[in-house]
Amino acid sequence: MSQGYTVAVVGATGAVGETLLQILEERKFPVRTLRLFASERSAGRRLRFLEEEVPVEPLTADGFRGVEFALFSAGAGRSKDFAPAAARAGAVVIDNSSAFRMDPEVPLVVPEINPEAALRHKGIIANPNCTTIVMVMALKPLHDHTRVKRVVANSYQAVSGAGAKAIAELERQVMAWVKGEPITAEGFPHQIAFNVLPQVDVFLENGYTREEMKLINETRKILGDERIQVSPTAVRVPVFRAHSVAVNVETERPVPVATARDLFAAFPGLKVLDDPSRLEYPMPIIAAGTDDCYVGRIRQDLSRENALNFWVVGDQLRKGAALNAIQIAELLIR
Repeated sequence: MSQGYTVAVVGATGAVGETLLQILEERKFPVRTLRLFASERSAGRRLRFLEEEVPVEPLTADGFRGVEFALFSAGAGRSKDFAPAAARAGAVVIDNSSAFRMDPEVPLVVPEINPEAALRHKGIIANPNCTTIVMVMALKPLHDHTRVKRVVANSYQAVSGAGAKAIAELERQVMAWVKGEPITAEGFPHQIAFNVLPQVDVFLENGYTREEMKLINETRKILGDERIQVSPTAVRVPVFRAHSVAVNVETERPVPVATARDLFAAFPGLKVLDDPSRLEYPMPIIAAGTDDCYVGRIRQDLSRENALNFWVVGDQLRKGAALNAIQIAELLIR
């Protein structure tokens, strides 16, 4: 491998881990040495990277000596257990779990939005929730133009947001339906094939799910404004890849549709796809496998002043997770 950095991928065999490896290759990230970590049951597997077969190592607290960037995507429990050890060993940890996102000492970063926050890290940087990233990519240009006051966000989340097993469950249920066989639910609380579930993650005492509360808290932290009001509903849909969010946003001053379209079009990482006359609007099948977030259905709210409706879609495995993490590392290198 070329001159560069020693990079560790923790959770290398998962859906996000595999995407991390793919994007490291695509973007020609300067990897000198690649270390792959996963659970004991995955140890010994070999994953292909830059024409080499790299062995998967078991995750241990003392395994990060010499690592400069540690990209974590192995769940909050593993991150809490091992990310501090990686940071103590000298690595910059970029963590894709919820473990550190709301820690006031840990930056929560989307490079297009708050790159300066990454430079204040103390060894750990948090990657936001995938749905939050997709939504704030479209909120940021509006917020810079005139402050965002209130957001109503209904997210339609692909099964891959729940990991590789969730992808397999949707596939299995679709095949069972085709064959006329009984459909059973395992990872999801109900059948997901040909259905929608108004639940993503567990319910909390206030009636919201943990996923919905992430959208509230992380949006405020990323945009640096605790006054923003967010009303979320998170729904799991039978789509393999890419999350969609229907957003109603109220701003301090009116934003004409043409102005909003121009603001979106000028923002890095956003593409406007908004021509109802030609039935052109963002869809998961368009965003899947791409790096940009797509925004469309841009229109005035007919019921409220200073409010817009729009629809934004992004690949939650790429921009919503792996790509954003690698962009943070690239930012630190620059």
